[in-house]
Amino acid sequence: MRGGALLVAGDVITDVVARHRGPLAPGTDTVAAIRTVPGGAGANVACWAARRAGAEVRLLGRVGADAAAWHERELTACGVRPLLVVDGSAPTGTVICLVDEGAAAERTFLTDSGASLRLDPGDWSDSLLDGVSRLHLSGYLLFSESGRAFVGVASKAARARGVPVSLDPASAGFLGTLGAGRFLALVAGVDVLLPSRDEACLLTGVPDPVDAAARLSRQVPLVVAKQGARGALLARSGEVYARVPAVPVTALDTTGAGDAFTGAFLAALLAGAEPVQAAREGCVAGAQAVGRTGGRPPAPV
Repeated sequence: MRGGALLVAGDVITDVVARHRGPLAPGTDTVAAIRTVPGGAGANVACWAARRAGAEVRLLGRVGADAAAWHERELTACGVRPLLVVDGSAPTGTVICLVDEGAAAERTFLTDSGASLRLDPGDWSDSLLDGVSRLHLSGYLLFSESGRAFVGVASKAARARGVPVSLDPASAGFLGTLGAGRFLALVAGVDVLLPSRDEACLLTGVPDPVDAAARLSRQVPLVVAKQGARGALLARSGEVYARVPAVPVTALDTTGAGDAFTGAFLAALLAGAEPVQAAREGCVAGAQAVGRTGGRPPAPV
């Protein structure tokens, strides 16, 4: 169904971004610029997708009562239709993002998932797919028992309706704990997998990202492997068939760059673009994301 909505299910997080220059000073102070901004891989993907004209985007996520109203306002301001479940027992998830202001603007995350990974099958209704052309799942959901059950229910419902499903593995760190074999079994039936370079290599056990993307595409119909400053690789049927270059940019904060790529990529597919063109739009969005603090696009004027 070309032109239908994109439904994203995933994490809604409060990000505390601390930008510092040089190494941290253990046991004492390190000067930093600190901001609190809305985040979460699922929410970021939805916001970047909505930024593309013509894309209707809905987000299903779980938050605590402490920040539910704020997150709903922020999502709405980005053009996303929020479908937030308020958790009565857990606070909104929080991530502290330590961003080194060096040339690569690399970041380290300290994560308290809070309510975000407590999405469960009881939060799902098949009616959520009404008018939906694509379902995107944040891989963070696979890192909790309830989230894994949710992914299974949502994916099955989407396949029954002929709605393609995409998934982003989300975290090499959490992925290593879950295990590659278990992850690949859980995502069986997914149509599009969007790993980072590190995630693709971890899932296949090979160091070469081209080989890793090719191998993954023997298990998933389309693999779009995000390579950061090296662009993206697209693979089908065991072969990398396209390489899309990155857009040159001076990085300020790489938080959410992969989410920006994914959101723009999915929005372009919704509009009828072929995967290679959609990946080009993803690279443009990724470049825009690294020039900003936090993982969200600017709210439309």
